[in-house]
Amino acid sequence: MLGIIGIIIVFVAVFVVYAVAGGKMGIIIHAAPIELSTILGAAIGAFLIANKTIVIKGALGGLSKVFKGAKWKSQDYKDLLALLFTLLKLVRTKGMIALEQHIENPEESVIFQQYPKILHDHFAVAFLCDTLRMMTMSFEDPHQVEDMMEKVLDKHHHELHANAHSLQTMADGLPALGIVAAVLGVIKTMSSITEPVEVLGAMIGGALVGTFLGVFMAYGLVGPFASKMGQVYDEEHIFYQIIKLVLVSHLNGNAPQISVEIGRINIPTAYEPSFTEMEQVLQEVSLPAN
Repeated sequence: MLGIIGIIIVFVAVFVVYAVAGGKMGIIIHAAPIELSTILGAAIGAFLIANKTIVIKGALGGLSKVFKGAKWKSQDYKDLLALLFTLLKLVRTKGMIALEQHIENPEESVIFQQYPKILHDHFAVAFLCDTLRMMTMSFEDPHQVEDMMEKVLDKHHHELHANAHSLQTMADGLPALGIVAAVLGVIKTMSSITEPVEVLGAMIGGALVGTFLGVFMAYGLVGPFASKMGQVYDEEHIFYQIIKLVLVSHLNGNAPQISVEIGRINIPTAYEPSFTEMEQVLQEVSLPAN
């Protein structure tokens, strides 16, 4: 919602204020289609040249995050802590061997099925299950596990940020492409130098629209889109960090309740449940019969 409001404010502050101040919209409207075709066409072409297919798809798919924000909300963090508590309590009461049926086929696990949103996040499930699987194979040194998990998280985060970076690179190039469009307009004007002053003035004004649109799109639209996408990726990354903190705490010998509490206090403040809220959630957790 804020993204849509922001776009409206940008257009009002630029175009409506310009019109109110006496600016003539006719010349912008007349020149915009040609100038935009040049600028956007060159920008899209450069975008395709500069990025791999997976980054292009990721950047286009990530645009929705500008308007939707991070996918993990307060209830999702509660669910994550409840899921981790259940798994760690299962280990404490029945041993690591009891985890195998749940981490080998999480889609069929009665534990994971209680939290469908987490289950549908491929990276979260793979990250959690792969770490627990290694723990069942006696990979239990807290420092080694933490280092390994941090490297996996860094790789995942870096790959996602490539999407935002690709948009930021496009934003950085748009002002220059606007100048390209403007120069072409000036060349066209110079070829018509014998025309009346009124005609030449309109042609020069149309050429300058290219510079204006390049700068406007760079700093008013594409740049902010890239920035917001990066912020959302950073926020969503914390969700996976909580998994790491809780599992490492467990390996350091802490009880499930303590490990979950360490995870709780590291949740972003806007989504952090209180101690009492989390205690009530954990009291409702029950281990599977088998």
